[in-house]
Amino acid sequence: MRFLPALLPIVTSLLVTACTDNSDVAMQSKSTANRDLDHRPNIILILTDDQGYADVGIHGIATDVKTPNIDQLARDGVRMSAGYATAPQCTPSRAGLMTGKYQQRFGLDENNRTPMPLDEITLADRLGEAGYQTGMIGKWHLEVFRSSLGFDLDNMTLDERKIWFPDQRGFDDVFFGYSNQWWNNYTLEGSTVEPAFRRNTDYRIDIANRAASSFIDRHHEKPFFLFLSHYAPHVPLEATDNYLSRFDSVAEQRRKVGLAMIAAIDDGVGDLRSQLQSLDIDDNTLIFFISDNGAPIGYPDHDLPVDDPKSSWDGSLNDPWVGEKGMLSEGGIRVPYIVTWPDNLPAGVVYNQPVTTLDVSATSLRLAGLEIPADADGTDLIPHLTGDSTTPDTLAERSLYWRFWSQAAIRKGHWKYLSAGADREYLFDLNRPTHETENLLSAYPQIAAELRADLDDWSQQLDTPGIPAGALNTQEARWFDLYFSDH
Repeated sequence: MRFLPALLPIVTSLLVTACTDNSDVAMQSKSTANRDLDHRPNIILILTDDQGYADVGIHGIATDVKTPNIDQLARDGVRMSAGYATAPQCTPSRAGLMTGKYQQRFGLDENNRTPMPLDEITLADRLGEAGYQTGMIGKWHLEVFRSSLGFDLDNMTLDERKIWFPDQRGFDDVFFGYSNQWWNNYTLEGSTVEPAFRRNTDYRIDIANRAASSFIDRHHEKPFFLFLSHYAPHVPLEATDNYLSRFDSVAEQRRKVGLAMIAAIDDGVGDLRSQLQSLDIDDNTLIFFISDNGAPIGYPDHDLPVDDPKSSWDGSLNDPWVGEKGMLSEGGIRVPYIVTWPDNLPAGVVYNQPVTTLDVSATSLRLAGLEIPADADGTDLIPHLTGDSTTPDTLAERSLYWRFWSQAAIRKGHWKYLSAGADREYLFDLNRPTHETENLLSAYPQIAAELRADLDDWSQQLDTPGIPAGALNTQEARWFDLYFSDH
């Protein structure tokens, strides 16, 4: 049985009311929820790490990338040509994604501002309360690190650290880790175990893909939310011969390994979709595929040997956009972004209006039958992607905002204003073929002034108010001198 997106909240409300009329039934909640009684969609969020815009084959930019399964995901759904992350860095991007709010509202502006505050409610918290089984696999990056300001990780006990782990932030099942140490409470074979760090030296992307399959096997009879967060193609670069052999013709070694890592992710997407089909739940599963930010290009130390730590380049590319990870130019924040929900979203559509990762939370909550919180910054995408005639497509004119290090930016419609430090300002028309290679500030000063005023109004709402006015840091200055020297 199928429900149109607009009817899902109504159906869910009726289901919840029916359950709450009987306290015994209500007490059973998630543990005995029957798929025959709950038609809300499963939600899978696949997040890649530092994957550039060019490295999805269907974008038609890079000729050496091989992503047949991700390409098919796009053919079966909607591909966003203007999909954005909320930050050009891992932790703040994930904080915005998990809360549905601009992360600067609660002070998580950059990596060293971790951990994410415990009073922030995650998407998993909300979906779990609504009866979804929730799972998190791979890179979390919202816990305490050695670089976290105000924390001494080396002198913290495990009990002191684990309150920020994903199984304490709304996720029922976790297989959280980066390389060979995994905090898990279930096994790759599907058994429940006590949460603990366990060692697994297999290839990290394969482990994450297997953990995703195990989670779905465990919970496919109930609505579930799976956050599959690959630590790839982020450095350290590593790949097995199985994936490397597909790119023997690629000369640049870092590029070769990065493409192999993306291919491993792609294989996982294919296996996951096959599993959903075999379980007959593919038509009722919404899948997001997104990167957390653009790729680090690492100039001038670019294609150094794969094991050389001086190069940050993960082999991925941001073409045709300007800049890289760490910048609020398009190369740092414009990312692969695909949404697929068979029989509910149109297939093979390219959506050109700006969307943000904040929309993931708003969309998921509405599909789960929940209200979007008043303090949320995202929008339910479904009416816009289905072309619902009762919903004006307001996404074209909403403002999207960024602030990172000494940079701040706003996009509204096809205009983008970018401030970098105290003395660099740019205005770009993103509809022009020249996009961020042509600064139109002097030609359209009034548009720039209006956008800056909008950006400033937003910045005053943040935990630390204001548009950055100080000098660029050393890295930022190097980037802007490199990419914007002619502006």
